[in-house]
Amino acid sequence: MNKDVLEFAVKKTGELIASPTCSSETKQSAEKWLAAVGTEKEAEETIQYVKELEADIMPIDNLIGFAESDGGAQYFGAETAKNIAAHGREIKAAGAKYCDCPACAAVEAILEKKEELLK
Repeated sequence: MNKDVLEFAVKKTGELIASPTCSSETKQSAEKWLAAVGTEKEAEETIQYVKELEADIMPIDNLIGFAESDGGAQYFGAETAKNIAAHGREIKAAGAKYCDCPACAAVEAILEKKEELLK
């Protein structure tokens, strides 16, 4: 893997781990991948890490749908859910494919380098 790509992924992974919106599963996968960097397990863990990132990134339509649901209102609170849905529609109109919370933004940036990571 290219050194610059690796450094970028390590930096974004740190941001992901520090994000309050990072799921526990993704955080665990990120920490496991970081521990494997530079070892004989790096390639194997990179594959698993990318799979986890792809599974956990929130598509913008899913975010909007959840925020507009009863479950979203219960999870976020009614007013916050409305604001999240409105924000989601706004960023979707601007071309966003995914949620732009700190965790999803870090994941999206890492996944943009997926091909280079998996080399």
